[in-house]
Amino acid sequence: MSANLISSGTTARNKVNLRTPEVMTAVQEQVESHYRSDIVDQVRRTGGIISVGDVTVRLAKQFGFCYGVERAIDLAYAARKVFADRRLFIVGEIIHNPEVNEQISSLGIKNLTGRNKQADIADLTPEDVVILPAFGTEVSLLQQIKDRGCQIVDTTCGDVMSVWKRVRKYASESATSIIHGKAEHEETKATSSRALGDGKGHYLVVLTLADTDYVCQYIRTGGDKQEFLERFQGAYSAGFDPDVHLKTIGVANQTTMLRGETEEVQRRIQQAVTDRDGVELATKNFRFFDTICGATQERQDALRELLGVKMDLLLVVGGYNSSNTSHLAEMGEEKLPTYFVLNASRLLSNKEIRHYDLHQRGEVVAHNWLPQGRVVVGITAGASCPNNLIEETLIRLFQLRGISVDQLHASLR
Repeated sequence: MSANLISSGTTARNKVNLRTPEVMTAVQEQVESHYRSDIVDQVRRTGGIISVGDVTVRLAKQFGFCYGVERAIDLAYAARKVFADRRLFIVGEIIHNPEVNEQISSLGIKNLTGRNKQADIADLTPEDVVILPAFGTEVSLLQQIKDRGCQIVDTTCGDVMSVWKRVRKYASESATSIIHGKAEHEETKATSSRALGDGKGHYLVVLTLADTDYVCQYIRTGGDKQEFLERFQGAYSAGFDPDVHLKTIGVANQTTMLRGETEEVQRRIQQAVTDRDGVELATKNFRFFDTICGATQERQDALRELLGVKMDLLLVVGGYNSSNTSHLAEMGEEKLPTYFVLNASRLLSNKEIRHYDLHQRGEVVAHNWLPQGRVVVGITAGASCPNNLIEETLIRLFQLRGISVDQLHASLR
């Protein structure tokens, strides 16, 4: 897929292909120097298992960077090379991994939004280049950037754009988009803005099956409108009225949700519409399209397979604000002791580990986490986690049991 600079403002600009062989050769060398792992590559080639001493590590068959993430990072690095003499900016985080975002920042690419904001959209000029992240961005924010006359490097994932196409279609058919996702997530915000269509569309975001059941009950029998609006505050479009805008529904999702849960959301809502309208009319008032990201599903399937093997614990490596990574941690928690860690530094000792607690929504320290004697540890990572962080975590795990890097390399020869 070629990547172009998108013309913006009222003045058309020549589109420039950033992915020329010359540029991409240089970019690949730079990206690999930052994120590649020889050890992880070797372990993968030998079946995903490494055993040294009384420690065995099993890697999931699929983990780490997906194509969309790789493409986004490549384009950011390529933009820096092609526009070496121009100011570069990015809307938020390119992906949900702090180490990767720090590398992007080290290239001199300044953030326009979020907690790490470094510049203002109002200060942009037509000579500036703005990178859109893999999640995409909201329509209103994109328009502000276009109004400044900037050139734009769009790294939005193709799977995300497929969801946008779907919700735009729902809006054109006067169907409200019910989006299974996290209302505060950048991707869901971007999708929600597209669900407005030409301004007449509406959306509602549901996160849990409890949220879904509440909506389903309202679809069937109605209810207290004020209570409904208070429950979903911040998760619906301006002017949304559940008495009006739940008549015709189209279901979509944030691409990184659990497939099984999204399918259950879809099934329950479809049944509620059918109960209300009858089978024939429900075919007109309900629609659904599978918009789960393929890479997300591959990583979930690979972890499900890994969890079928006897292991003592699971390490999930990645950014704590990564949706697809947190879902992997949820899957692990259902089967065995699971520790969601940002990187190797969280493995404090063979007695203590600092990990993210999904329920408390913050880091906690667990004690006596690494069993003595023979131990089998599974490792996986979300689509936004680079291999070098997985390698560092693996090395740290073995070091805690007195096994050196040299011994690891020797075992892989």
